Amino acid sequence: MAEANARPEDQPTRRDEQPAEAGDGTAAQPAARSGDRSGARSGDRPARLEVHDVAKSFGAVAAVQGVSFPLYPGEAHALVGENGAGKSTIVKMLAGVHRPDTGTLRVDGVDVDFGGPGDAKAAGIAVIYQEPTLFPDLSVAENIAMGNQPLTKLRQLDRKAMNANAERLFRRLGVPLDPARPARGLSIADQQLVEIAKALSSEARVLIMDEPTAALSAVEVERLFSVVRSLRDEGAAIMFISHRFEEITALCERVTIMRDGKHVATELVADLSVDDMIRRMVGRDLSALFPKQDVDPGEVVLEVEGLSREGVFKDISFSVRSGEIVALAGLVGAGRSEVMQAVFGVDPYDTGTVKLHGRRLKKGSPRAAMAAGMALVPEDRRQQGLVMELSIERNVTLPRARKLARLGLLFGGSERAHAHTWTQKLQTKLGRLSDAVGTLSGGNQQKVVLAKWLATGPKLLIVDEPTRGIDVGTKAEVHRLMSSLAADGLAVVMVSSELPEVLGMADRVVVLREGRVAARLERAEATEESVMYAAMGQEVAA
Repeated sequence: MAEANARPEDQPTRRDEQPAEAGDGTAAQPAARSGDRSGARSGDRPARLEVHDVAKSFGAVAAVQGVSFPLYPGEAHALVGENGAGKSTIVKMLAGVHRPDTGTLRVDGVDVDFGGPGDAKAAGIAVIYQEPTLFPDLSVAENIAMGNQPLTKLRQLDRKAMNANAERLFRRLGVPLDPARPARGLSIADQQLVEIAKALSSEARVLIMDEPTAALSAVEVERLFSVVRSLRDEGAAIMFISHRFEEITALCERVTIMRDGKHVATELVADLSVDDMIRRMVGRDLSALFPKQDVDPGEVVLEVEGLSREGVFKDISFSVRSGEIVALAGLVGAGRSEVMQAVFGVDPYDTGTVKLHGRRLKKGSPRAAMAAGMALVPEDRRQQGLVMELSIERNVTLPRARKLARLGLLFGGSERAHAHTWTQKLQTKLGRLSDAVGTLSGGNQQKVVLAKWLATGPKLLIVDEPTRGIDVGTKAEVHRLMSSLAADGLAVVMVSSELPEVLGMADRVVVLREGRVAARLERAEATEESVMYAAMGQEVAA
């Protein structure tokens, strides 16, 4: 319940507008997009929720552009697309985390404007994420009742009523969970069922499930699907996000396909094959952004053999030669970053070996990896790659501070000269080297991270999501730099969620799926379809 003193702009706005009349006397509907046969009604059922022409940008990055689709009661609707297609932004707009820049959200035919997650919840929308967010030290029943706890006449917490409500919800879901047990220790599958019970307790009419099966076994997936089907049959509108096509075809009646933040099609699942969906998710001109130079690879620089870590990845083997760019591809959660963190020594591994120029590296030791000539540009530059409060020059020189120091002291002149050399080489746009690195744009921050590690003179460069969150022009510059470094003999491992980047820059592609190597593809055989098929566990089409 909203507080009495909540600001007007924090309340959900419902704009009761009469639809324009069409010439035949029926309400005019938004024009269908290419490939969209859903309209705004399915048979005689009005849409429970409509996303109409919404757009959302973050700085210069257009995350979602003009996307429209409906969710109908009593129907499960899949939302699919590559990593970065805009699915998460759509979910956050529906959850009230982000407001659309333009466009409209409608619930039961009425326009809504969510000022926050509480407004979305009040409108009957519940989101269940891949990793549930329960309070571990509270009981299951307390988690379900959070924000809406029943009280006695003396205004004390009514635990009996709270536990009874939880029991009723679990009977409805057909799952044998004890309302009194602590949430700590519950499996991910059981935590998700608690989240569903929370949604039911708030009388949610739209249930959004964002990658709910990523960490579940086959038995847990089937139990979850049984619950979802029962909710669907009771009239709930379900939006289901998954990279697993076998789940989409088993659960969903309709699918919306996105690519590069744009709506591609909304179709009945029965009318599409898996091949059709994959082809619509991919397929772009790769030439403009990827100035890849052809290089004859030299000797083997990195050898990874049989690398395993229980529950994370298993039996990972690949090699990288000088002058070669090898990409690790796969879907979110496939284990790509975890493998490279283990190779660099940040994370431990149980079995296997990592060799650089034939010498076995000490595991769990980034210092040993750096001393051997390895460099890692991490996925999260702000949290893992830079110290945001320090100057640009200090960030660039951090890995070489000891070598630049004289008599144990680091002098500003040598530090500044060193930083100037490398920021110039990477054409970094900055004011003064003494400015805090946090004042730079995302693309220039990424160049500072690259400068920091290239200054160490590495033999192997690992770049994890090298162009995430930077504009198109800077992406081309980073790609040009990577290609130039490889042409000069540097061995490069690139982890990327962007298929065009993988195909445009890699000499070879190692595809991971659920912590294992699913395919090894030479540049000539790597296509968007072949990589996606391997990443999703599908047989490659003829």
